[in-house]
Amino acid sequence: MEKLDACIRNHDREIEKMCNFHHQGFVDAITELLKVRADAEKLKVQVTDTNRRLQDAGKEVIAQTEEIIRCRIQQRNITTVVEKLQLCLPVLEMYSKLKEQMNVKRYYSALKTMEQLENVYLPRVSQYRFCQIMIENLPKLREEIKEISMSDLKDFLESIRKHSDKIGETAMKQAQQQKTFNTALQKHNNATYGKNIYVINGRIPESKNEIIPKRGLEEEDEHEEEVLTAHDLVDFSPVYRCLHIYSVLGDGETFENYYRKQRRKQARLVLQPQSNMHETVEGYRRYFSQIVGFFVVEDHILHVTQGLVTRAYTDELWNMALSKIIAVLRTHSSYCTDPDLVLELKNLIVVFADTLQGYGFPVNRLFDLLFEIRDQYNETLLKKWAGLFRDIFEADNYSSIPVATEEQYKIIISKFPFQDPELDKQSFPKKLPMSQSVPQIYTQVKEFIYASLKFSESLHRSSTEIDDMLRKSTNLLLTRTLSSCLQNLIKKPHLGLTELVQIIINTTHLEQACKYLEDFITNITNISQDTVHTSRLYGLSTFKDARHAAEGEIYTKLNQKIDEFIQLADYDWTMSEPDGRASGYLMDLINFLKSTFQVFTHLPGKVAQTACMSACQHLSASLMQMLLDSDLKQISMGAVQQFNLDVIQCELFASSEPVPGFQGDTLQLAFIDLRQLLDLFMVWDWCTYLADYGQPTSKYLRVNPSTALTLLEKMKDTSKKNNIFAQFRKNDRDKQKLIETVVKQLRSLVNGMSQHA
Repeated sequence: MEKLDACIRNHDREIEKMCNFHHQGFVDAITELLKVRADAEKLKVQVTDTNRRLQDAGKEVIAQTEEIIRCRIQQRNITTVVEKLQLCLPVLEMYSKLKEQMNVKRYYSALKTMEQLENVYLPRVSQYRFCQIMIENLPKLREEIKEISMSDLKDFLESIRKHSDKIGETAMKQAQQQKTFNTALQKHNNATYGKNIYVINGRIPESKNEIIPKRGLEEEDEHEEEVLTAHDLVDFSPVYRCLHIYSVLGDGETFENYYRKQRRKQARLVLQPQSNMHETVEGYRRYFSQIVGFFVVEDHILHVTQGLVTRAYTDELWNMALSKIIAVLRTHSSYCTDPDLVLELKNLIVVFADTLQGYGFPVNRLFDLLFEIRDQYNETLLKKWAGLFRDIFEADNYSSIPVATEEQYKIIISKFPFQDPELDKQSFPKKLPMSQSVPQIYTQVKEFIYASLKFSESLHRSSTEIDDMLRKSTNLLLTRTLSSCLQNLIKKPHLGLTELVQIIINTTHLEQACKYLEDFITNITNISQDTVHTSRLYGLSTFKDARHAAEGEIYTKLNQKIDEFIQLADYDWTMSEPDGRASGYLMDLINFLKSTFQVFTHLPGKVAQTACMSACQHLSASLMQMLLDSDLKQISMGAVQQFNLDVIQCELFASSEPVPGFQGDTLQLAFIDLRQLLDLFMVWDWCTYLADYGQPTSKYLRVNPSTALTLLEKMKDTSKKNNIFAQFRKNDRDKQKLIETVVKQLRSLVNGMSQHA
């Protein structure tokens, strides 16, 4: 502490020394300052006075200066405003232009104006509030344009949906007229150069060359030029406009997807047929027109726009549509029962295919479908001709055609290729061997060939293929339709033997005419029958089968008639003596057979002989069955003798040669079983029968032991009941024992035969 106090004292002494050293200077400064204060006061008064006087003098200058400043500021502001207005005016003008374009629906130009506003004008004046309002409105305007253009597109899509059938009808008409013109031109060239054009265009060759005048071709050409195109019928500007708008907006892909999606929906609607489409040709025509119109529009869009519709897209859409079309046509064509409607459907499909082929769409599958429809067409033709054949057969009187004059004869010959030199030598009036149905059937077969040929037109097939188709369809007509009609006709119960004989004659002449049908087809197609792949007509087998069926029916009806006469038999099986003459029913039967076989003179010899032999065999079997009937319990010798008289008449009929051509006693052999059986009982030659039984040279070789036993037992029962053999039993008991012995031996023979069997 002492040190600190000492230090403080030292510092205080130093401070005191310093103050003493500077004190005089301080006093002098104060003295000077007091002198200056007086001068300052004086100067202040002078400055204040000067300032007052200066302020009074500068008030006017200040006022003028402030006025100048204000004017300069206004001038600067005006210049700035002018400059800013010069920047804003183009923006306002462009916006006004945009509004005007929107009002007049120039949306594509409006989008271009928006683009200029956004990229050029608005950035220059972006600091202004109205520019911000414009900038906010531009996206709304874009959306409005998109909505309006999309609405126009929807209206366009609805319009082409409604007008697609008209567009398609126009396109198909144009394609058909072009094809007609080309065909006429080819015929004209054919007439000029003398070439066959059948293979070229698939048309039926005319009997005379058709020469198309030049004027006619020019008129056809002028008419064709008047046909409107799809672009003439539909305004496509909404599509172009909408496409451009969406492209400018950078949303082209969305537009493409929407357009394709909507068109796919419309395609499905177009491809959906009406349920009753198959009833009329107009239903098919409207269906095809809508499809053609749809794809004509797509083809036009493909060629006038880039990217909206591509070839791959149209091909995919067409393949989808083609599969649906084929399925629809398969279904609806199967309902068609009218060949004329099927033919019109085929023509529509050909025009439909040719039209779309002209636009670059592949149509091979449609022509393949036509071959399926051709089978359907042939089926409807076969059904129609089956009705025609039935009507012809129903209307026929099954008698020879009477010809009174040569003109009538020529008319018939022009319809049916009939040649008979012997008949030509006869004078009029005369009769043709066939009935009226033969030339009618032949004519209808030719008409069928014409009808079948109509379907082959425009199918782009060679003459060889067409020839093959014609022959196959004609074979179906002969082997199935005509054959079935003939078989049904032959089996009709109301037909008599005369009608059946006439049917056999008719089929013979139709069979002979088959070669002329082959020549007829050859003349149409110009394909020789000698060609390796040429089919043959099967008419020969058809008519042979019908003839065999008719022959069998003749045999059956003859036998039925014989059975009817047999049922009239009224034998008294217990009579003691015969009547001395043949039974009435049998004589009537023989007279019937004689008159019937006289009708058979026009039949082939073998047919008549077979019918006669069959009738005699059936008569013999029926008479034998009558003797052996289990319901017949007893037979007298008188009844056997009466029965023998009837058999003799049968043998006389057989020996009278009712049908020429039999050798010797061939026909009489039909009654050999009856003859030997009756001889055995009439002569009572049992010893010979039993002794020679089993020998090839036996006199009674055709008599079966069981048959003889059955008949003998019937006669044995009669002897017991009626006492017929009473005198023999009294006078000759040995003979009675012989009968008993014969019965036993016959039974042993029968038992031996059964054991051996």
